[in-house]
Amino acid sequence: MSDRRNPVAEQRETEKPKSMSPSEILARTRRSATDSAIPASDESSGPSQTELVSLVIVGFALFVAVIAVVRNYTATVDNFGDSSAYMNLAAAIRHWDFHTIIVKQFWGLPYAMAALSKVTGVSDRTALLVFSFVPSLLAVLLVRRLWNGWIAAYFAVLNFDWLQRACLGGSEPLFVCLLLAAFVSVRRERWLLASLLASFATVVRPLGLFALIGIGLTLLWKREFGKFAAATAIGLMVGVLYAIPLATHFGDPLATVNSYHSPQWEGGWLFGFPFYAIIKGTLFYPAPWTNMVLSLAWIFMVVFAVVVMARSADFRAYCQTHLVEAAFLVPYLWCLFSYNYPSWARSNFARFAIPILPFVFLALYRWLPKDRRILWTVGVVSPVLAACSALGVANVIHILRTTIK
Repeated sequence: MSDRRNPVAEQRETEKPKSMSPSEILARTRRSATDSAIPASDESSGPSQTELVSLVIVGFALFVAVIAVVRNYTATVDNFGDSSAYMNLAAAIRHWDFHTIIVKQFWGLPYAMAALSKVTGVSDRTALLVFSFVPSLLAVLLVRRLWNGWIAAYFAVLNFDWLQRACLGGSEPLFVCLLLAAFVSVRRERWLLASLLASFATVVRPLGLFALIGIGLTLLWKREFGKFAAATAIGLMVGVLYAIPLATHFGDPLATVNSYHSPQWEGGWLFGFPFYAIIKGTLFYPAPWTNMVLSLAWIFMVVFAVVVMARSADFRAYCQTHLVEAAFLVPYLWCLFSYNYPSWARSNFARFAIPILPFVFLALYRWLPKDRRILWTVGVVSPVLAACSALGVANVIHILRTTIK
């Protein structure tokens, strides 16, 4: 039932720098075969594409079923996270009327929702769910293509916040899908497509900018100046087109960027000293013990993964051969630990960590259970618990007690 393949030697043979001497290549290959913990990109390792699709669909069905049994599903979608804000913004874009809009969320997802609603006639809620369900499934398949099936499977089922935003609406599924598609394009050296995808990801979630910068720096390092100019032009074009409506209707082309402001930021800065806001939020902002335990578990897991990354020669070699991914990962990790909003830095850590979870599982690959019995058990239990978390564990317990009586 288990699959413990770790074909690192194949990756090192295919991704070795051309400037290496034969003796260096041989030494690296021998070392890789003996002490590497970083798996090669191998789609045949772990669950197949069909199994992953089944795992995701079963998880979605269980999540939605639990919500529907306890509460009206559409009402839950409307009241979850930023769903209502995205729907209102999508409606405003369709009618091109922004008088009632308060700029806060980035507009990439609402633009996609408005386009789908305009073309097909579906409601804004349906458009939101389409751009949550579909990109989340595609993202799992892209993780498999970039790494392997085991990393993709655990990415699909472990994180409650990922499941909640895939089934109730959020910008994370579309952002992660576009980001991973950009990484796939980079590996295929389709630089202009990668730039376009990274630009679209940036207008969904702003930290996608790191991937776009990584593409530009990599092209400069490779002395591909023509492609660098074209990639830069693509990024600027998307940015200008995004900024024009904001400048026209709100008098500020950076309105969504400038909306990221709160009096709770320490010293008025969005990012501060690493871990400061996380510690302060843990000590001074009470939370249900279940939320506290879960968020702290994710914090410790990511910290441990970062330590493994820093200490692993294999992971450093991986970053050297995947420069764009490293250019995204490193600054994103700094932002993740330095987010300067104490009431969110700890409580929303698992959600903020979603885009870098494949790298976390890559670093911790040797410890991932490569047994389908464990995987499918997690794949069944996790969506149910994620749905209960979205509803509120106390609310679910109260409803169950009332039903039993």
